[in-house]
Amino acid sequence: MNSVSTEIKQLLTDQKTEWELAGKNFSGLENVQVREFQFDGFTVKVQFNPGRIVSSAAKVDKKSIEARPCFLCAANRPVEQRGVTFGEYEVLVNPFPIFPEHFTIPAFAHKPQQIKGNFGNMLDLAQAMDGYSLFYNGPKCGASAPDHFHFQAGNTGFMPLDDEMTALKEKYGDTWEKDNVNYCAIKDGLRNFFVLESASKMYMINAFAYIYTELGNQESEEEPMLNILARYIDGVWRILVFPRALHRPLQYFADGEENILISPASVDMGGVLITPQEKDFMKIGKADIESILKQVLLPVDQFDKLTTKLKQ
Repeated sequence: MNSVSTEIKQLLTDQKTEWELAGKNFSGLENVQVREFQFDGFTVKVQFNPGRIVSSAAKVDKKSIEARPCFLCAANRPVEQRGVTFGEYEVLVNPFPIFPEHFTIPAFAHKPQQIKGNFGNMLDLAQAMDGYSLFYNGPKCGASAPDHFHFQAGNTGFMPLDDEMTALKEKYGDTWEKDNVNYCAIKDGLRNFFVLESASKMYMINAFAYIYTELGNQESEEEPMLNILARYIDGVWRILVFPRALHRPLQYFADGEENILISPASVDMGGVLITPQEKDFMKIGKADIESILKQVLLPVDQFDKLTTKLKQ
């Protein structure tokens, strides 16, 4: 096992005993309730996880961000929290976990959440963190700290998508090869996303940069909306890019019975929807899941246009 993976596993073991909050919340995962929904060729799980209300309901507008101290800056972290250094990042135990092994990986520097200029580092981290899926949530796509650049990671196999890729590519994929990168555009009826696979870091960076540019608005400096999942498997990087259309679905803002407090991010795209409120966990159905994911992801027509450009 890679030394970084070994170090962070030990870190997690230690932090569960050293840090009361982390120990309590990781123990709480043993009692988390899960419902499974079967779609055509894949599974979506819904997890009732009250501890995630901190993230799901996070206020990420500029005024709210400026009014609170940055909880990813070292000076503002709990005294019990410590990490493992990897380059310009520090791997920390996430005290509000979704995964049995859940880490937040902030940059040492306080800089905005923007994947541009940091994607190569994501590939390096994915390669170093054997047995983990690395993920990135854009500043308006699930990141609860859009003011401080960070990745997250969780143990591989927890998200259904980890084990469904081969079947999804065969059933729903449009595949092609270009510049030493294998592409697959997948439309599975809920999610529209791209799979990029390559053994070359340079070609992978170039391929992602093109997608990033095509998704962007030349009149705006804001980052295009996206989520990214990354793994390094047998010498090959596999990157999943989920282009987004919305930060949060209509259900998030609805009143009364129509309200469902879900703020989709990378883990939700991977097939685990997080509901911090029990009422939502009990009532959510397949139609709700389909509605929520279709709203927040790039619509089919725009996705198809982007696919055509990528093939040229």
